[in-house]
Amino acid sequence: MGKKHIVTSALLYANGPIHIGHIAGAYFPADIYVRFLRLNNEDVAFICGSDEHGAAITLQAKKLGLTPKEIIDKYHNQNKKTFAEFGIDFSIYHRTSEKIHHETAKEFFTSLEKNNLFEVKTTEQYFDDSINQFLADRYIEGECPKCGYQHAYGDQCEKCGSALSPNELINPKSTISGNKPVLKKTKHWYLPMAKHEKWLAKWIDEGVINDSKYHDTKTWKTQVLGQCKSWINSGLKSRAITRDLEWGVKVPLENSEGKVLYVWFDAPIGYISATKAWAKLNNKKWEDYWKSRDTELVHFIGKDNIVFHCIIFPIILRLKKNYILPKNVPANEFLNLEGNKLSTSKNWAIWLHEYLIDFKDQQDSLRYALCASAPENKDTDFTWKEFQARNNNELVSILGNFVNRVVVLTNKYWGGEVPVVDITNEYDEQILSILKKSPTKIAKSIKKFRFREALTEMMNLARIGNKYLADCEPWKVIKSDEKRAKTILNISLQITASLSIVSEPFLPFTSKKLKDILNLTKLKWTDAGVK
Repeated sequence: MGKKHIVTSALLYANGPIHIGHIAGAYFPADIYVRFLRLNNEDVAFICGSDEHGAAITLQAKKLGLTPKEIIDKYHNQNKKTFAEFGIDFSIYHRTSEKIHHETAKEFFTSLEKNNLFEVKTTEQYFDDSINQFLADRYIEGECPKCGYQHAYGDQCEKCGSALSPNELINPKSTISGNKPVLKKTKHWYLPMAKHEKWLAKWIDEGVINDSKYHDTKTWKTQVLGQCKSWINSGLKSRAITRDLEWGVKVPLENSEGKVLYVWFDAPIGYISATKAWAKLNNKKWEDYWKSRDTELVHFIGKDNIVFHCIIFPIILRLKKNYILPKNVPANEFLNLEGNKLSTSKNWAIWLHEYLIDFKDQQDSLRYALCASAPENKDTDFTWKEFQARNNNELVSILGNFVNRVVVLTNKYWGGEVPVVDITNEYDEQILSILKKSPTKIAKSIKKFRFREALTEMMNLARIGNKYLADCEPWKVIKSDEKRAKTILNISLQITASLSIVSEPFLPFTSKKLKDILNLTKLKWTDAGVK
């Protein structure tokens, strides 16, 4: 059957537009990785879509006086268009409101429920008397017990990233009415996570389940492993996988009106339902991607989603049986803006659809800047000053300058034809050796999810090209030694051709322009660096 890849980016809440924090965390890195795999002729399904359920959607709808469907239709279409405009090349951008997703999520729940893998408990949960409604986690706000942040939600603190339960919040209040909620009894289905601590710990620590190797723990980011181990070592608690809401995937049981599947139960299953939809459109078998050990599953997410992708979703997949678990979850930290945390509510963000208005056809400038300052291992900061400096001093002065000089010289002296190499000297051979090794170095970094490092290696090749031209001065040499000038330009064109390939994962629009200029088509990664 051969090796296959499932690469997922976190399903985006369809309650607002995309900002740079979203794309730097889970979408540009995934696109870089997928483009690299495709350049190597790998069989890859790049899965994403809109997360259209949960409290965030209903909360936004209530604020705007719209229905949830009106909200999700608007932002699904807008975000799908924005992703495409930035070259994020998903195999499918699906929706969790689709029938196939509801069917898939219900089938997961029913299968686990029939096998008595849930706990059913009646507990007290927060209820807002003024609106006669149980409060979903995101409708409750209070002080985080871990870091003291005053505006933590009932399921998560967005400042420290801790996953929470509503009853852990200090001084909780309803985000809808502002009132203090009361506790009221309600019945829900719980995932008994404590029963899975042992195998999860071994899988996280050693990458092993039942003596079968799933992944090399050394390739996982330390902060991902650290957060997982902290959760497991603290003792996993049962987590409700249903909610009292009208909007979402209905619990498929009798006498369960007004209850839906918890968004963090149904959303990850969205990767599977999206794969089903994609496979049907492309005459493929979705099971080959989710149920074969020959497939490598990689989740690209932000650090606030680690627990769901590394603990909760793996538990669900293993309980369902025959599903693979992720080979890696290269979660990024957070990107800040001009020293402050990105905030949609305070409109402190750079919205991608607005960026394209102000910086027409400059997608690669932002892709480059965000990759160069990507929060791979710690929170980083985006500033307009740095954006300008990277664009002018690196993209233009290094890459653009080199390519422009090579093209101008080739057109000026050889009518746009590639000059034939005559005789190379020791310096030429040194440059050709570096050129040959460069794609391997870049590939090694990409495979380790070190995209900043890979980008630097790519730009180093352009730097070497600039230095080679400056050292050899073919515009002077041609006056006395045309053969030597031809050799210099030939080698410079080889560097340019390789740049058109190795730049594609990071700068797809620039890569296409380079290939068009050089009249190159159907290139693979292995064509880069070839003499």
